[in-house]
Amino acid sequence: MGAQRKLHGAEDTLLAASLKQLIARDRPISVHDYMQACLADARAGYYPTRQPIGKDGDFVTAPEISQVFGELLGVWAAAVWQAMGEPAVVVAELGPGRGTLMADALRVFGRVPRLLENLTLALVETSPSLRETQRATLRSSPAPLHWCENIGEVSEGPLIVIANEFVDALPIQQFVRADGAWRERCVTLGDGGGFSFCLGEPAEPAAVPQTFDAMTPAEGTIVETRPAMSSLLANLAARANDAPIAALFADYGHAESGAGDTLQAVRRHRFADPLAAPGEADLTAHVDFAALKATARELGLAAYGPMPQGEFLLKLGLETRCERLLQNARPAQRAAIVSGAARLADPRQMGVLFKILALQSSGLAPPPPFGDI
Repeated sequence: MGAQRKLHGAEDTLLAASLKQLIARDRPISVHDYMQACLADARAGYYPTRQPIGKDGDFVTAPEISQVFGELLGVWAAAVWQAMGEPAVVVAELGPGRGTLMADALRVFGRVPRLLENLTLALVETSPSLRETQRATLRSSPAPLHWCENIGEVSEGPLIVIANEFVDALPIQQFVRADGAWRERCVTLGDGGGFSFCLGEPAEPAAVPQTFDAMTPAEGTIVETRPAMSSLLANLAARANDAPIAALFADYGHAESGAGDTLQAVRRHRFADPLAAPGEADLTAHVDFAALKATARELGLAAYGPMPQGEFLLKLGLETRCERLLQNARPAQRAAIVSGAARLADPRQMGVLFKILALQSSGLAPPPPFGDI
């Protein structure tokens, strides 16, 4: 748990106290800056100060639910590498959690002729705590490992990127329609000494995509953008000018751009108030896959999807892999294998809300299973 101290007669996290002082001294802060501080503050932010994933953490991701998820993404990466012409390649994971996905993918890589001898792994991770966990999980890796702070530090050359539940944690900007214009949504101090939302300054015209104006928004409509996504895609597009690249984004969100407040907090596997305990809960927002895809194409990348996660996994062989695991499984293991696969692919669970989007250099063959459409 993060450090705490008294402020304004209530028990505040260290980060809450710092943000209250900042707001009181200067002005309300944007939702973007609030989310950035909550997740990434070096002293008291969520990711730098804790182990968030797993039964004893705040949430569970697909690789922790079933080993088959990481194995099938490994199959996808191996097929893309072969389509690239089997070059020396970096496989980079953005936000690799506890290293579980990469460990499962490595089992697949080891069965693909010549892949391991041409492979370097890059783990893009800013959390010191999670880096240590990843080192322990991947201590027996047969491929060289490198840790990076951001995608810009990944070495040049052919590149395959895997990003599972990474984009949803990139800070969002929120804009509210008020008096016929867009104003940025901010966080200020409420009457009771806690935090509350307020309207900030009118937005710059370029800050809000014209797509949202075309919706003829009503008063009070909230729309969201994700500035960091544009810089990530620009980096990938620039790399694609010099070497083949491919990227797979697996996340939850909507296939078409729309309005609505999707900012949410999760703490101890339950939804929480995003303003209640800064730095103590995971903050995320739905991914706008349509905006992500449109930006990628504007930058010259080929884009495929989004495809519902359940459909993607089934087409890559989810059922076949599970059947093989069941053949040698004990009764307790069998139940976990079946329930894990169902949770990943069932439309009522993660199968539809979670989606897969693939990006590539132009000129490469469509990646599996998108080429089957």
